[in-house]
Order: sequence, then structure tokens, then C-alpha cells
Amino acid sequence: VQLQASGGGLVQAGGSLRLSCAASGRTFDRYVLGWFRQAPGKEREFVATISRSGDAKNYADSVKGRFTISRDNAQNTMYLQMNSLKSEDTAVYYCAASTFLTPIVPQPTRYGYWGQGTQVTVSS
Repeated sequence: VQLQASGGGLVQAGGSLRLSCAASGRTFDRYVLGWFRQAPGKEREFVATISRSGDAKNYADSVKGRFTISRDNAQNTMYLQMNSLKSEDTAVYYCAASTFLTPIVPQPTRYGYWGQGTQVTVSS
């Protein structure tokens, strides 16, 4: 599967952005999906993950209550709605796909497919 992330940009603190991740291929619903981010000088970190059906979701503590992950299997697209953005959310955001068998996968090492990343910058 090939992934293409989009929707990043510059936003003021407290604002919102919606990221999209479009996938190629006809087997989109066979993958657990996730969003990860990497800030300058830091390791890539987990943001959110969603099960194949979309019923199960898991979030990093730092984004709980502010970010919402979703997917549309008919459109081969995953989303990340980001509200109440903070300066510490500034990072390159990556979408990823995993064939791991558990419903949700927060570990980046268990993802075999990655999109190219989209920059999110939150100004304070």
C-alpha cells in the first residue's frame, strides 16, 4: 500500500487542522492505521491508531480529548482531526499502515508502510 499524507500547515494556538492520508490499492481495510509525529531533534512518537473496521481507537495521552482519528474504507482515506492545537504539537506528521494482527497498534516498529509526512506548525 502507498500512503500520501496532506492537510498540514501553519495555525495559531487553539486552532484546528484536519490531516488526511490517502492510500492506493484495494486492500485498505486489511491494515491497521496510525498517525505518528516527529519534532526537530526528537524521536518519532505515536499519536493515534485505528483498527481495520474503525471501531477501536487509541490515542497518546498528550492528544486525548483534542485529536480524533477516523477512516473511510470506501474512500481509502484516514483522517486526523486536530483541535485546540498547542505549540508542542508542532511536528511532521506521518501516516502509516500495519499488518500486525492486534486491533490497534501504537508501536511504530510494527508499521511497514509510511507516508511522506506533512508539516504542522502551531504558532503561540
